[in-house]
Amino acid sequence: MLEKLKTLKAETLIELEEITDAESLRQLKNAVIGKKGEITTIKRSIGQLAPEDRPAVGQLANEIAQELESAFAEREELVKAHEMAQSLEEGEIDVTLPGRPVARGRLHPTTRMLRDIYDIWADMGFQVYRSRDVEDDDTNFTLLNIPPHHPARDMWDTFYTTDEGVILRTHTSPGQIRAMRDYAPEPIRVILPGMCYRYEQISARSEVQFNQLEGLAIGKNIRMTDLKGTIAEFARRMYGAERKVRYRCSHFPFTEPSMEVDVECVLCDGEGCGVCKYTGWLEICGSGMVHPVVLKNGGYDPAVYSGFAFGFGPERMAMLRYGIQDIRYFWGNDLRFLEQF
Repeated sequence: MLEKLKTLKAETLIELEEITDAESLRQLKNAVIGKKGEITTIKRSIGQLAPEDRPAVGQLANEIAQELESAFAEREELVKAHEMAQSLEEGEIDVTLPGRPVARGRLHPTTRMLRDIYDIWADMGFQVYRSRDVEDDDTNFTLLNIPPHHPARDMWDTFYTTDEGVILRTHTSPGQIRAMRDYAPEPIRVILPGMCYRYEQISARSEVQFNQLEGLAIGKNIRMTDLKGTIAEFARRMYGAERKVRYRCSHFPFTEPSMEVDVECVLCDGEGCGVCKYTGWLEICGSGMVHPVVLKNGGYDPAVYSGFAFGFGPERMAMLRYGIQDIRYFWGNDLRFLEQF
């Protein structure tokens, strides 16, 4: 048994010298000094030896086990260093190779549209005025000539909060009141972009949240012709210098008189298509002269000052520009749609 232990030790040390990978080292260690290894098996069989042989065999088995344990530990460190060097050599970076292109982010189509709109109105002398998304009922309705229980309130399906009189704004028009009160009695020209919220059935043409961009100009001797000329100039800059514009009578509680503005269909050039419902025209905004009641509520004397207001839907304008058929795409976060822009 003593000779067997010495032979096992010598053979194991020779095999260790040839091992260069962690898996082979693990297998050899288990086979020699593991729970079911040869040395462990010899230790368990010492009780079957003659009483006089047991001390010598047990002592030698323990000594060899300790020596091999140290030898395996040393070899394990060498194998780790070898594998690390091999990994670094195989994974060496060739700095002469061309770099991988980094995927570039894209602006959301609504953001692109809003920036184009900002540029046009800034060039025409309008500055951006930011207003709040959470409004009070008075500013959202009453001060805009829509008193409580007025039937015009049915035009806006409102999100009410648990706090009485606090709502999510249904349009950007309450920003007119806040802008006027900030600047009155000075003349102003501002655009008021922002998100609006309405409790509506979601469909291809409507959403519960959407962007809107309000415009407001107040000063002395502002007339309807100023409004028509301003909107026409915007439409030509946005859709093309030769694009035709038409005006239709309408009604909004906060403007009088009121009108809606159509532009010649950009998809069919006025010939008629499914998008323009074969009329050759596309509605781009509602507008009108600011109602005297609204001017007074904003801090201006309607006998001295007058003004006009207009409102655009950037998502709808983007739908017209890019031929998008469903407004829900803007909020679906579908990369297949967004990556087109």
